[in-house]
Amino acid sequence: MKKIFLTLGVLFIAGIASAQNITDAYRYSSEELNGTARFRAMSGAFGALGGDLSAISVNPAGSAVFLNSFGTITLAHQNSDKKVDYFGTTTSNENSDINFNQAGGVLIFDTRTNSPWKKFSLSVNYEQTNNFDDAYIATGVSQNSIDSYFLSHAEGVPLDLLQTREDESISDLYAYLGENYDFSAQQAFLGYQGYVIDHANNSPENTSYNSFISPGNFNQEYRNVATGLNGKFSFNVATQFQDFLYLGANLNTHFLNYDRSTRFRESNDNAGSATNEVQFNNNLSTIGNGFSFQLGAIAKLSQRFRVGASYHSPTWFNITEETTQYLETNNNANERVIVDPNVLNIYPDYTLKTPGKLTGSLAVIFGTKGLISFDYSYKDYSATEFRPTSDPEFEFQNDLISEELQATSTFRLGGEYRINNWSLRGGYRFEQSPYSNETTMGDLTGYSGGLGYDFGNIKIDLAYTNAQYEENPRLYERGLTNSAKIDRDFTNVVLSLSFGL
Repeated sequence: MKKIFLTLGVLFIAGIASAQNITDAYRYSSEELNGTARFRAMSGAFGALGGDLSAISVNPAGSAVFLNSFGTITLAHQNSDKKVDYFGTTTSNENSDINFNQAGGVLIFDTRTNSPWKKFSLSVNYEQTNNFDDAYIATGVSQNSIDSYFLSHAEGVPLDLLQTREDESISDLYAYLGENYDFSAQQAFLGYQGYVIDHANNSPENTSYNSFISPGNFNQEYRNVATGLNGKFSFNVATQFQDFLYLGANLNTHFLNYDRSTRFRESNDNAGSATNEVQFNNNLSTIGNGFSFQLGAIAKLSQRFRVGASYHSPTWFNITEETTQYLETNNNANERVIVDPNVLNIYPDYTLKTPGKLTGSLAVIFGTKGLISFDYSYKDYSATEFRPTSDPEFEFQNDLISEELQATSTFRLGGEYRINNWSLRGGYRFEQSPYSNETTMGDLTGYSGGLGYDFGNIKIDLAYTNAQYEENPRLYERGLTNSAKIDRDFTNVVLSLSFGL
C-alpha cells in the first residue's frame, strides 16, 4: 500500500531517470555547420587548410597556419522553413532569428631562433554548434488515439497506486509516484485521473486497463515549440615544425540549454466514447555543460598539396532536466476534467557521452589564385551512451541507441578563387543519416557560396548556406508513435568581420 506523500510547494526530486531518450541523445550529439562566413561559404572544408578561426574546430593545427595574430566576430541570420505532413494534411511553418554565432582570436609567436619549431600559436574561439530554436504544427485525422500512450505506460501498474487517499491531493500522489516509482506510474496516474483509461476490475492489485475512448477517427493537433542552443569555447595551442608540418590541440568546454513545450489535442465523435476531447501538455527544460579535446596535424606535401588529420574526442556532458505536465479532458456533456499536478519534476543529473569523430582532409593550392579542399569525417552515433549505465532506464535507452543509430560519413567540398582583393567561394556537403532506417531522419545535403574583400588589416566576408533533409519524428516514444513527415529547409546569411591584432 502506498503512503501519503506531501510535496514541498511545487518542487520535487524525481528518483529515476525517464525523461531522456534516443531523440535527446542525438540532439545533443549533433553539430550544425556554424562559424565564420569564410568557413561556411566553403561548407566547412578546412581540415587541411587552417588559417581561419572556425577551421580550428575541424583541425586544431590550423591556428599555426596564420602568419599574424588575427581576430574574427560573426553574426548569422537563420531561416527555417518546414512542410509538415500528418496523415495527408500539410501545414507550413517558418522560423527565423539573428544570433551571435562566433568570436575568437589567435596570437602568433615567432621563435626567432634556429630551432626547427618556427612558431607557435595560442587562440580562443567561441562558436555556436547547434541552434535548437524550432516550432511546427502537425494536424490531421488518425485512427490511433492518445489513449494508447497512457495504456502502454499503465501496463503492470497496480490500481492502488493511481487512486488518491483521503486528504491526498493530485499533486501529492503525482509527486509520490515520481519519487518512489517512475515516469510510467505518473503517466498511468494522469490517464486514470483524467478519464482516458479505466481499470479492468476494482481490485487494488489490478494491473489491466481499458480505454474510455472508443475506436474510430481522431482529429489531432500536435504543437512543438523549442528554444535553446549548444555552444563551445575552444582553447587552442599549435605549432609549426620547419616548413611542412603543423600540430595542434584543443581543450573544449561545452554548454547547452534546451526548452521544449508540446501540446497535443484530440477530439472524436466515435460511438460509445465516454471521453471525446483530450489536451495533453508537456514541458521540458534542460541545461548542461561538458568538455572534450581535439588533436590534429596538417602536412605540406608540396607547395600545391596539403593533407590533414584530426581526432575529436567524445564530449562528456553533465545534464539536468526538469519537466511539468498537464492533462485536460471533456465529453459531449461538457463534463470537463483537469489534472494539473503543478509539480516540477527535477531529475537527477546524468552524464551523456557523445561519439568521437575522425576527419581526414586534402587541399590543393593554386598559388595565390585559389584552392580546392575536401574533408571526410566518420562519426559513430551508435556509441552514444547515457550514464550511469547501471540505471535500468539508461540501459534500455543505450540498447535502443545501439540498435537504431549508426556510424555516419560526412563529405565536405569547398573552393575559393581570388581576384585582386576579392575572394569568391563555394561549397557542398553531404551528411549521412544517423538513423539506421534512414526514415526517422534522412540524409542532409547542403550547398554554400560567398565572397570576401580584403582591406588589409580588416576583412569582410559574407556567406549564404542552404541545407535540406527530411525527418519523420514520432509524437511519443510509446503508445501513440504516429510520426509526422517534415521536410526541412534551412538558409543562413552570415557576416564576419576580421582584423589583424
